[in-house]
Amino acid sequence: MKYAIIAAGEGSRLVQEGIVSPKPLIEVAGEKLIDRLIRIFMAHGASEIDVICNQQMTAVAQHLEQIQQMGDIPLHFIVKSTPSSMHSMWELSRWLGDEPFVLTTVDTIFRESEFTSYIDCFQTLVAKDEADGLMGVTDYIDDEKPLYVAADDQLKITGFLDSCENPQYISGGIYGLTPRSLTTLSKCIERGESRMRNFQRALVNDGLRLQAFPFSKVLDVDHASDIQKAEAFLKG
Repeated sequence: MKYAIIAAGEGSRLVQEGIVSPKPLIEVAGEKLIDRLIRIFMAHGASEIDVICNQQMTAVAQHLEQIQQMGDIPLHFIVKSTPSSMHSMWELSRWLGDEPFVLTTVDTIFRESEFTSYIDCFQTLVAKDEADGLMGVTDYIDDEKPLYVAADDQLKITGFLDSCENPQYISGGIYGLTPRSLTTLSKCIERGESRMRNFQRALVNDGLRLQAFPFSKVLDVDHASDIQKAEAFLKG
């Protein structure tokens, strides 16, 4: 299984709050965000890890080059500034067309034990051809603009919503997908769409079979205060 990391955001809110380190190199619990994901992905059978960072993050590119030169991690990376996360995924898709993959943004914080269960579930669903994707969701809502996930009693996803009167889950930004999803991604790019939530909606509209996998909590590091939240969560 392949893994992909979108590390192309500018982290402007963090900069405004006095965090000078590029987001991928911010340390949480003594570990850089990018290193934490790479370590976890390698522990979960990564055949390849593909990363995109923007052209302003020279320190991130240098860090990735050092990892690549060590030779013990199957790492590919692109240095390119893109207008959106969907476009970043499109750039990564050149490497993702031949086997199932899991994609996250670089600041996605989750418990490793839950991620193990998630990967086991995704691999089982793919092996049985019972789903085209397994999306990480959570009922913990601490997001400025959450994407709500509608699912039935069997956790089959029926929609992605900007608003919801009685929300059960929101997207956790953990996407397990088969290569079939890249056809939908291509059509989204051709239509000029630019948000990951529109890509997710398009997956449902195109008839892909998506399942939800509940995590107890998923955090993003968007503000300086989120670093402390993430450390407390991982220690808890």
